[in-house]
Amino acid sequence: MTLFDFSEYTELTKLINAKEGENIEFKEAKNQFDFNQLADYACALSNCGGGLIVLGVTDIRPRQIVGSMAFLQPEQTRKRLIAHLRIMVDFNIYMADEKRVLVFEIASRPVGLPVTSDGVAWWRIGEDLIKMPEDTRRSIYAEGGHDFSADVCPNATIDDLNEDAIKLFREKWIEKSGNKHLSSLSDIQLLLDCDAISERGVTYAALILFGKKKSLAHYLAQSEIVFEYRSSESAGPAQQREEFREGFFALFDKLWEMINLRNDNQHYQEGFFVFDVPTFNERVVREALLNAVCHRNYQMSGSVFVKQYRERLEIDSPGGFPPEISVDNILDRQSPRNRRIAEILAKCGLVERAGQGMNLIYELSIRDAKALPDFSGTDAHLVRITIGGLILDGRQLLLLKRIAQKHLEHFSTDDLILIHKLYYEQKIPVPLLNRIKKLVDLGIIEHVGRNKYILARRFYEVAGKAGTRTRIVGLDRETNKELLLRHIKDYKNRGAQLKELQQVLPGLSRPQIQTLLRELRATGKIYVSGTTSNARWFPSVSS
Repeated sequence: MTLFDFSEYTELTKLINAKEGENIEFKEAKNQFDFNQLADYACALSNCGGGLIVLGVTDIRPRQIVGSMAFLQPEQTRKRLIAHLRIMVDFNIYMADEKRVLVFEIASRPVGLPVTSDGVAWWRIGEDLIKMPEDTRRSIYAEGGHDFSADVCPNATIDDLNEDAIKLFREKWIEKSGNKHLSSLSDIQLLLDCDAISERGVTYAALILFGKKKSLAHYLAQSEIVFEYRSSESAGPAQQREEFREGFFALFDKLWEMINLRNDNQHYQEGFFVFDVPTFNERVVREALLNAVCHRNYQMSGSVFVKQYRERLEIDSPGGFPPEISVDNILDRQSPRNRRIAEILAKCGLVERAGQGMNLIYELSIRDAKALPDFSGTDAHLVRITIGGLILDGRQLLLLKRIAQKHLEHFSTDDLILIHKLYYEQKIPVPLLNRIKKLVDLGIIEHVGRNKYILARRFYEVAGKAGTRTRIVGLDRETNKELLLRHIKDYKNRGAQLKELQQVLPGLSRPQIQTLLRELRATGKIYVSGTTSNARWFPSVSS
């Protein structure tokens, strides 16, 4: 955003005489100025439509140029502000009578998202900074319905689009639809038919998907994907770094091929057969990349970052989750930030119109016995998804293979997540409880106690974890009674107290142990002397 041209002295004069309002903030800052205070003012200006912070000018009329020595390395300060606020910031320096005036240009906030500084969305009323009113915040989030990718890019033309990228899209669309008539259409008609362009001009979606490098650098420089490979966690430069600023159709395959260069196979054995599982599942990686392109906020600065490590892949995309989407509901609710991009990708079969890409990532991760996608590091300005590459437990692969022989193709994502949670003895999330009955009816899981479920016995045996099942279920009733009886016999001379018997079976409650004792007594194997806390249990002569 550029509000003023500072190349002429007259422009500075106009600025000094301007009314201080919601878009200009004057500060003397003769010697220094606190960065956090600068960030808060920039945050408030951005939330109010963007504006200028002028350092070296008094804020009381008649304004005077006093000069400022604050931020003597303004480029570093600009980068810090961009990293801190996730918006575009620029600066200008003007010298008047050997006095330095530093002006930071603050871009307006993105559509549908307030800007925050250290977690606070600042707002301006007059000359005062306040926390953004809640009704204002709600109205900003409501803007999320606007589809930036469907907007026409001013001055962009069909010549800004890459013919090879359009050709690849045409081939995939024909393959998906079976409509061979598409091969006879001109490029312009093809793009009109998929709504990438209109009579009003070329959309941002067309630039993002088909744009030439030079055109994207001019119109949408932040539409960039940066790839890095790191062989270790140590700091320092990556072993490989590539920057892709071109239409997505031109780079999609290149990016996967780069990741696949270091995609090792992992092995697991079933009987005499050895199976290979790639560290990075191609479909999972492609879906994660498509998700980043469809849902990132193109009005924010910053690029999509793809960081490959030996055992995991991290993908960062600017913009945070769309409004009303969170980690908790990401599998159940769809809210594409860039609907026009998603619609074009759906036409050629790269994404599902129903928004099932994330579900597929979860399902394939579970089928490969890998960790579930991790969104740690995600905040209001960034979505980070970590795709695990390591097989957590090869025996889980055997279990899922056995289940797949009859049922897996009919399972939902929730069904697979429930099986995954039970296998790793994790708590079942409340939203998955309604899937239990179906899996019990299919014989996949068993009900072994009040609100307690485990995988069916045969699946533990397939995975070589029969002992784990026994531990989870606990010893059966008769075995528990035998343990109690053995302890009572060991102390037959003085009798066993209830508190001792609780130590024998620490996993059972006091009433459960009393029930077992009554059953032993009813069969004549033990008898009791005394009552309540003084009661002692003895073996019968016959036992």
